[in-house]
Amino acid sequence: MKLVLLIGSGAVGKMTVGQELAKITGLKLFHNHMTIEPVLELFGTYNQRVVGQIREVIFKEFAASDQYGMIFTYMWAFDMQEDWDYIAHVQEIFAPYNTEVYCVELIASQEVRLARNATENRLRNKKSKQDVEVSNSRLISEDAKYRLMSREGELPFQHYLRLDNTALSPEEAAAKIKEAFAL
Repeated sequence: MKLVLLIGSGAVGKMTVGQELAKITGLKLFHNHMTIEPVLELFGTYNQRVVGQIREVIFKEFAASDQYGMIFTYMWAFDMQEDWDYIAHVQEIFAPYNTEVYCVELIASQEVRLARNATENRLRNKKSKQDVEVSNSRLISEDAKYRLMSREGELPFQHYLRLDNTALSPEEAAAKIKEAFAL
């Protein structure tokens, strides 16, 4: 089993690159909004506990399956211990199944990410982002509030790739990831 953690700031391209990586590798994409959006729709607000429980079930069932592997997208606040703990917990779920863990950190400037925040694919897959003005404001606020890029050498993954995808298409970024890890 393979687990690709595709991390990065808001609107950096995690889902879109993940979609392309899934197409060329056979990995299944589980992007973070696949749990966020239904919870928002049902409860009318973000409920972290419910999102976490849904993800927990999916991770456990998937890890025990005979699937090739999963791509999980996550916006990791490196200054928040609970995010470090969460990623460690996800790895623990997959560990009994001899899962190889790969971490890809996508990076791009805020200016580029604000432009990507209004793309058709993003708005189609993330209903909560459809009010672009509110979404842009949230992105800027999150950038100011959290440290969303790792420091050099900070991440303890054997298989780690930091990829500036500013000038890369999602297909090009996915191809680089596939090649780097021989997926």
